[in-house]
Amino acid sequence: MTSKPKLAAPAFTRIGGLAAIAFAALIVLANVIMIPAGLPLTGADIGEVTAFFATERLAVGIGSALTPAAWILATLFGAGALAALWRLERGRREAWSLAGLAGLVLQNVTFAGVVAARLALTSTASHDRSATTALWALHDALFTLNGTFLALALVGLSIGGRRTGLIPPWHGVLGLVAAALQFSSATLAYWVIGNGGVLGLLGLLGWLMWVVWLVAYGAVLIRHDLETPGRVRIAV
Repeated sequence: MTSKPKLAAPAFTRIGGLAAIAFAALIVLANVIMIPAGLPLTGADIGEVTAFFATERLAVGIGSALTPAAWILATLFGAGALAALWRLERGRREAWSLAGLAGLVLQNVTFAGVVAARLALTSTASHDRSATTALWALHDALFTLNGTFLALALVGLSIGGRRTGLIPPWHGVLGLVAAALQFSSATLAYWVIGNGGVLGLLGLLGWLMWVVWLVAYGAVLIRHDLETPGRVRIAV
């Protein structure tokens, strides 16, 4: 029987890269749906919150429907980055990629609380002001503190990527600056929630940089798979 070369299935790193880009697309899409509909900013007046969640239930429902897939994609991205970095890191007795994956998993858990609060607000906004006030306060706290875990993911995968040579210097710097902004917002959560304003821009700017960082990391992982030797196997 004649043997012929056959392309191997995509490596897990490529799957992780595609997941990173799809994750970035989903979180941007969710915001494109929610923000034009009038999603209140952190620290918004309770009257604005009540009006939004009482009248924009469909927007909240669609935005929430996108998040389970986004959490799975985020985890696949972290695992793909770990697959690319772990062998080299282990030789150096380092584990930055593990820290990055832990950050992604923890932000999934925390943001599940944010989405749960939003869904609950669609039920309380029309008839229970006290419950709405409490849920919105919880929502704002979880949303702002989530910057801690985004910062951990950014730091872990940026440092791991730079020390193994996986990502270029500008990419690592972008990740660390975004991490600093996210962590600053989480650290100042009490004042961000109470005052918003300029402090609220810390988390927003860090989030925008996080999205760019995600897409760039996804492209790196895809390219890493395509450039890895041994991507051809023989089928008999």
